[in-house]
Formats: sequence, C-alpha cells, structure tokens
Amino acid sequence: MYVVDTSVWVSKFVIEDSNHSISAGWFEFAVRQGEALVCPSFVLAETAGAVARRTRRRSIGIDAARLMEQLPIFRLVSVDLQLAKLSAEVASRGLIRGSDAVYVALAQELDVPLVTWDQEQKMRGNQFVRTTTPMENSV
Repeated sequence: MYVVDTSVWVSKFVIEDSNHSISAGWFEFAVRQGEALVCPSFVLAETAGAVARRTRRRSIGIDAARLMEQLPIFRLVSVDLQLAKLSAEVASRGLIRGSDAVYVALAQELDVPLVTWDQEQKMRGNQFVRTTTPMENSV
C-alpha cells in the first residue's frame, strides 16, 4: 500500500511531463501487483485541475479523474477531523504546505510510504514517513 501524491498522478496523465514514462510504468506495475494506492479525496480535483491546466484541455482533466476512479487498486480517504488535525500538526512541525501535509499525514496514519515527485514534500515529509519517488521505489 502507498499514499500517492498528485504530482505522480499528473505525470502519469501528461505525456509531455518529464517523468511521464517512469510514472506510467510504476502505475502499471502497481496494478499488476494489486498494490493499493491511497489518496485523500481531494486528489481528484487536484489532478483534474492540474492536468487540464498543463494540457490546456479540460476534457483530459476530467478523463484523468475518471480513469483514477476506475482503477481497482485506487482508494480515496475522506479528510475527517482526525486527519485534518494530524495534517495541521505535520504542516506546522514540518513547514509543509497544507495539501502536501495531508498526504504526509495520511501516509503517517496508515504507516505506509508516500510516493511523490515533489522534492520539497519528499524532503520535509521524510521526517514523518518514508518518502520516495516512482523511480526510487520498486513496488
């Protein structure tokens, strides 16, 4: 099981992204292994918006969110009060941006690694959980 940051999803869906082939390969391997990929529920909006902005095509953003939902290994977690409080603590103690802290806190709560391309999130989140990139991580 892994918590997967939006940066990895976006690189999977944006062909021009420099990490696209690595991310796409990592997701294919995760699916073959049946490895659960867990995200806070707002990942759908974050990914759809980022993909639409990067590609300048709204439909691709919507399609990305739909494809995520169709993955049998994809799990969404609601940000309840407990996760929100833990995220606030992580954000403050780790000097981590708000939504990035939610991913770190979720990984901490589940005691699983966080997979991200965001170098700041990776470095600062590492004090709370194991952080990795798709390139560094073999599922």
